Amino acid sequence: MSTVVFFIFAILAIAAAWGVVTSKNIMHSALYLALSFSGVAVLYVLMNADYLAAVQLLIYTGGIAIMVVFAIMLTLRGEICDSNPENKVWGWGAIVSTLLFIMIALVILTNGDWRILPTPWTSEGSAADISLLLLTKFMIPFEAAAVLLTVALVGAVILAKGVKVSHESKQSK
Repeated sequence: MSTVVFFIFAILAIAAAWGVVTSKNIMHSALYLALSFSGVAVLYVLMNADYLAAVQLLIYTGGIAIMVVFAIMLTLRGEICDSNPENKVWGWGAIVSTLLFIMIALVILTNGDWRILPTPWTSEGSAADISLLLLTKFMIPFEAAAVLLTVALVGAVILAKGVKVSHESKQSK
C-alpha cells in the first residue's frame, strides 16, 4: 500500500513542478510550487523522516511559498494572466536539463558504493541530532541560507515600495 501512495505523491510532486514551469499565470505557478512542496513532505513521511516532513511543510510550503505569493502580489503590475510569458528557447533548457539528468544518473549508477556511509549512522535522527548538526557542522550553509532569504525579502520590499527619484537627480541627467 505504501508503494502506491509513494507513486501517487511522487507523480503529484512532479506534475506540480511541471505546472510551476509551464503555467502562464505566475500566481498559479506559485500555488503549484506549494503543492509540489507538500507532495515532497508526504514522501518524507513515507520514508519515516517525520522531522524533515514537518520542516518541509513549515519552512518551504508555509514560509517560502507564502513569501513568493506575497512578493508576487506586492510587485506585480499589469495583467496577471500574461504575467509569465513563454520563453522562446525552452527547448534548449529541456535539452540541457535532460543531459544533466542523464549525466547525474550515470554517475550515481556507475558508482558501486554510493549507498554505503563512510561511518555507520548510530543516531536515531531525532530533531536534537539534526539541530546539533545545523548549529555545528553545517552552520555556515545554514546561516548563508538565512542571509539569502533575508536579502530576497528586503529586495521584494524595495521592489514593491518603488524607488522614488528626487527632482535634483533628474535635472543632473
